[in-house]
Amino acid sequence: MKQCYFSKNNIKHIDYKDTDILKKFLNPHARMLARKKTGVSAKSQRQLSEAVKRARFMGLIPFIAR
Repeated sequence: MKQCYFSKNNIKHIDYKDTDILKKFLNPHARMLARKKTGVSAKSQRQLSEAVKRARFMGLIPFIAR
């Protein structure tokens, strides 16, 4: 079982402006990876999805990448 990236690095709040961390959890087509693949906890996955959606809306990361 993988350990949650955010618990391991003591990250309490996932910021939508930190695109480097958000891109770790996106595949090459800019789609979010599943919890089973990344090992992120359920709470962190909810925060991560919200942060990715906000970053996409603000134009910081793309909706799709080709």
